Amino acid sequence: MRTGKHGWTTAAVTVVCAVTVLAAPGTAFADPGPSPSSGTPGASSSAPAATPGKDLEAVRKKLDELYRAAASATDEYNAAEEKADKQSAEIVELAKKIVKGQEKLDGLKDRAGAAARSQYRTGGLPDEAKLMLSDDPEDFLDGTGRVVQGQRATKGLLGEMTRTQEDLKAYAADASAQFEKLEANRKAKATARKKVEKQIKAAEKLESELEQEEKERLARLEREAQEKAQTAWLGSGILKDLDSGATEQGRKAVEYATAQVGKPYQWGAEGPKAYDCSGLTSQAWVAAGTAIPRTSQQQWKQLTRVDIEDMRPGDLIIYFDDASHVGMYIGDGSVVHAPRPGRSITIAGAGSMPILGVVRPDTGASAQE
Repeated sequence: MRTGKHGWTTAAVTVVCAVTVLAAPGTAFADPGPSPSSGTPGASSSAPAATPGKDLEAVRKKLDELYRAAASATDEYNAAEEKADKQSAEIVELAKKIVKGQEKLDGLKDRAGAAARSQYRTGGLPDEAKLMLSDDPEDFLDGTGRVVQGQRATKGLLGEMTRTQEDLKAYAADASAQFEKLEANRKAKATARKKVEKQIKAAEKLESELEQEEKERLARLEREAQEKAQTAWLGSGILKDLDSGATEQGRKAVEYATAQVGKPYQWGAEGPKAYDCSGLTSQAWVAAGTAIPRTSQQQWKQLTRVDIEDMRPGDLIIYFDDASHVGMYIGDGSVVHAPRPGRSITIAGAGSMPILGVVRPDTGASAQE
């Protein structure tokens, strides 16, 4: 890497240009090759053919499997995107520091050059000779003091130049490291995108092979399965133990989320026209004034967990063992969520899917009746 007068500026410009290229939508990367199995349910995209008289319950389970695998891959995609965005911002800030540091270094070099030229002009004779030739010895002694001060200032100037050069090297090293992480996360994002698209394509193919009457029966089976799960959940007596009060922020989050009912699910989307499950919950809480993690898995890991019995409107219900789905509790045993591709944001029974646990974005805030 060049370290001349324009070297660091060139490096900074190169970094910014590279970030711009990587951040551009549709950037392609070489396929990193098949990744080892992660144990995600429904990782296989093979779908049973839909033939007349087929067991639609098996089809329903297979579709659930495929869409859950897509949801898990969507979380991978969202996480990689979030990391890449953060690293892009960090690289841009480092590039700004490099440019600013180079400007400072150029100014220090100019000052050092001026000091050197001044010393050269006055440094031709020994001090004894200057004293003998001086008309006013006192002025000479004063001048000698100023020279000493100038020498000290020059030494300080050189020290500052050295520190600035070291800072520039550190900034460049940091930018290089962040650039490598950025590229890795862009590749992870591209790989996750392929996983999502593969699972959704398999599910859509499976559904497309059904006759209209079979599709209607399948929809009934889905509703029946959800109603059965919700009835069992309510039958446990859970609802009577729930806290019906919400915090002011919780109310705002619920208002935002329920206002999106009817908008389509779109994986990777955060509104305003479409959302995926965690895009809906994260944006609802942003609207309420609190930033929370982007993905359902990070929401489960980072937010404060509460017992289901203590759940209140605005809390997030995390579903399935892999935390691949999330909805927002709105009270009365219901949840608002973005279900899956091909469906719209809707209100459903909070117990209609297997609950992993509940997390609370606004821990410490008092609920209001």
